[in-house]
Amino acid sequence: MGDGELLANELMENRAVLTALGDEVRQHLIVTMLLNAKESGLRVGEIAASANLSRPAVSHHLQILKEIGVVDVRHEGTRNYYFFNRKTLIYDQLMHVLLLAKQYMGQEMTV
Repeated sequence: MGDGELLANELMENRAVLTALGDEVRQHLIVTMLLNAKESGLRVGEIAASANLSRPAVSHHLQILKEIGVVDVRHEGTRNYYFFNRKTLIYDQLMHVLLLAKQYMGQEMTV
């Protein structure tokens, strides 16, 4: 398999992650969570208030971030606390894709 095919396959395999992280609202939520991080996590209402978004919108976007593994949730009775999943391998996967792209582009430039 050539480098172009390898890069194409890696991009396809990471499409959900790239799509999820490419959304402006989710990027805004990530920044909001970073700036307001608490050791115990944040509740949807806290995130919504800080991000100036509705609770349903925040819940929807948090679910997508949870599905790709960036965010996790801790349940405490009826309360849910959202926090960044530090054990996720998503960032390593994205770095791999970016390094492949950089390598491929370097080869294309020298041809």
